[in-house]
Amino acid sequence: MNELTKYIEHLLASTTLTGGWLSFVTLSVLCATVALIAWLVYMLCVKVLAPITVRITRRTDVVWDDYLLNPQVLRSACHVVPAIVVWLLMPPLFFAYPIIQALLMKATAIYITVAAMRLVVAFISSLKLFDTNNDTRSAAQQYFHSFCGVLKIIVLFLGVIIIISIVIDRSPLTLLAGLGATSAVLMLVFKDSITGLVAGIRLTSNNMVRKGDWITMDKAGANGVVEDITLSTVKVRNFDQTIVTVPPQKLIEDSFQNWQGMQEGIGRRVKRVLYIDFRSIAIVNDELKQKLAADGLMKKEEMKGEVVNLTLFRRYMDRWLAQRDDVVKEATYFVRQLEPTANGLPIEIYFFLKQKEWKSYENHLAEIMERMYALVPVFGMRIYQRI
Repeated sequence: MNELTKYIEHLLASTTLTGGWLSFVTLSVLCATVALIAWLVYMLCVKVLAPITVRITRRTDVVWDDYLLNPQVLRSACHVVPAIVVWLLMPPLFFAYPIIQALLMKATAIYITVAAMRLVVAFISSLKLFDTNNDTRSAAQQYFHSFCGVLKIIVLFLGVIIIISIVIDRSPLTLLAGLGATSAVLMLVFKDSITGLVAGIRLTSNNMVRKGDWITMDKAGANGVVEDITLSTVKVRNFDQTIVTVPPQKLIEDSFQNWQGMQEGIGRRVKRVLYIDFRSIAIVNDELKQKLAADGLMKKEEMKGEVVNLTLFRRYMDRWLAQRDDVVKEATYFVRQLEPTANGLPIEIYFFLKQKEWKSYENHLAEIMERMYALVPVFGMRIYQRI
């Protein structure tokens, strides 16, 4: 840099500039030269080095370099390099002006710190791209996702401490040592993040909810699929395409229902009740027995002696469920009586459907229940209905 300064002074010596004007013009030319060098270095990084790095990472067999050296990280790194160039070359030009030199050194140091913070935050964000293509997220992945959020907070916190230390000319370690007195204020500022972190750890360590789970929480109006879990929010996309954000601590404090076990199980449960009018429950006469046998609903040997129509109905529904292909045979299924009520005798039908998808599940359930409703009069009974 000294040789460049002498060369510029030699060029300007042939002009009419003298004294203070010569020094001013020389300093201006040197500053412009440093700015040009920094701009050229930035363009070299953006236009040449970054694209070459992206092409190299795309041609490699491994996948991790595509995420860690993505364009966003490389662009953030490109902002650091020219700042270092300015920090190395600019302040020495103002050795004759100590105040300006000190201000330039502080300004460039602050800019380098901010650029480095952006680079580290972008790098941490790129770590979360490893599970972007997955619809579901394991407990370990979710914990790592939350841990990345904590790392961002730590980086930002340390960056602010370094910037303050640069401004007041104090060591960052001295500032960190003095933070004990202000811990209460920091706890208040980062209260939501701390409580979210604790709640997130409890959610993931107990495997209570993961990305891709279907959850319902009536108090929060959530009934849909979990899209993302961060330190401060759990994002749920409802089936009506609305987005609901729930604080993680709310999922810990209040109860919610996770349907993931049903989705991963052998079937989806059905538990329905219909009410039979007590006045329609009776002993089956010979005419009804003949009709049921003619319709192929019951066999004659099943209707010997005095038999109740409700008993025959339960036997038929139980056998009919066992014959359906959409009912899970390995799971429990039955038709039973519940405690009598003033609204009639409750008959509960309990089974599991193989169809778990919402629309298919509702269609098959409707077919079964509609047949059940239609067969009640065939067995000589009536469904209780308040008039």
